[in-house]
Amino acid sequence: MPSNKVNYLLWPANFKLDGGAMFGIIPKPLWNRVHPSDEQNRIELALRLWMIESGKRLVVIDTGIGDYHDQKFNTNFDVKGPAGPLAEALSKIGKTTNDVTDLVISHLHFDHVGGIGVMEEGEMVPVFKNARLHLHKDHYHYAYHATDRDSGSFHIKNFGPVIEYYKERNLVTWHQGAQGELIPELGLNFLTSDGHTPHLMHPYDEKLIYMADLIPTANHIHVPWVMGYDISPGVTTEDKKRFLDFIIAHDLTAIFEHDPNQWGSKISLDKRGRYSATDIHPAKKELLTKIEI
Repeated sequence: MPSNKVNYLLWPANFKLDGGAMFGIIPKPLWNRVHPSDEQNRIELALRLWMIESGKRLVVIDTGIGDYHDQKFNTNFDVKGPAGPLAEALSKIGKTTNDVTDLVISHLHFDHVGGIGVMEEGEMVPVFKNARLHLHKDHYHYAYHATDRDSGSFHIKNFGPVIEYYKERNLVTWHQGAQGELIPELGLNFLTSDGHTPHLMHPYDEKLIYMADLIPTANHIHVPWVMGYDISPGVTTEDKKRFLDFIIAHDLTAIFEHDPNQWGSKISLDKRGRYSATDIHPAKKELLTKIEI
């Protein structure tokens, strides 16, 4: 593995979603105790990205929600963040958006891929113009043929033009299967889960794994605590156990994309078969944080 690899976490914005939707069948008195809601039943969530710098490679994983939405959208989701957050974060390490060599998208829901573009003169153009885009091919096809239940999570009008930009320039690497190499030079691989949305890609290396929406917060480590957004909750529970066992077996630290209070942890399994967070890493409410693991 590269000896000069540096890991960062980017926090481009906060937003809110309905607490009941985030915790599915779990009664509110239970989830509200650990993740309190506001007067509209919404809970605060982070938008947390993983960035890897190694030699000439600069990899960004997911992009957040974007900063071009109208007032109604920002009010409904209570989006709070600076304009141009990805460019601002990169400037803190002397980089620009043009320096990003690889962009990995876990899945194409609006809060994960929304920051892939910026609106210029009424058109959506890429934030990372020189990057190679990494997408799971089957998930990409699903996004364009989603069920009526979850099609609203895919804002094709926003990400579609940017993906076309990459396709036209032969800058897309299509990944397939349930596991595989993502960027071999950096020791970056992937596993997929299917319960939240089909073929959701989870990047991991020898130390870290990006949980995306399979385990969006540390409170979702509990296997039955599955989001109402998941299209196959029963599949999600099996995916979670498979991933949690993988994390334990490989001594990885899980990155929680949406947890506002802790960015990650290791996982333990007790004698009663219950999973829990150990070696918890509190979140620093900063646009960019260098992490040491």
